[in-house]
Amino acid sequence: MAMVLFRSFRTGPNFLRNGPAGLGDLGEFCPAIGLFLKAYPRRRIDPCPWTPPKKPLSECRLALVSSAGFVLPGQPPFDHSIRGGDPSFREIPSDADAGKLMETHRSESFDHAGIRKDPSLAFPIDCVRELAERGRIGSVNRRHLSFMGSITAPGRLIRRTAPEAASWLVEDAVDVALLVPV
Repeated sequence: MAMVLFRSFRTGPNFLRNGPAGLGDLGEFCPAIGLFLKAYPRRRIDPCPWTPPKKPLSECRLALVSSAGFVLPGQPPFDHSIRGGDPSFREIPSDADAGKLMETHRSESFDHAGIRKDPSLAFPIDCVRELAERGRIGSVNRRHLSFMGSITAPGRLIRRTAPEAASWLVEDAVDVALLVPV
């Protein structure tokens, strides 16, 4: 299965300026968050794991994987009380109305207003459906995955949750997972 990284609203001319890789300028954050981000022990994964697609995108089944902490009405929200972050994920059916997605991300290091107003910024299901209709991708998977970002203790996520999520995608014969980080 190929992985594609969708950088969503984190792109722009100042994306990598003056801060740790992947962050904007630390001056953009309140002092407490800035200190946390400056001291946070990031893991460098080198080389970055990558699997090129084995067939053209027009023949691939695509699933979305978002770290925006989205849930649908009736699903339990992500648990903010779990130290190090909630490593679970939620299944989002392919026919879900993006407007009904509720963002439950715990991080205070970004402005949540944009994705609360327009969930498609972090879960572009309508765009994916349009790509399938136009024949740019083969098909849209029957389900997608929503994780909580800001996992500061990723051990449980790596050992348990990620293998389970990957097995779901393999079971569904997903060719490409579009990762939408928040």
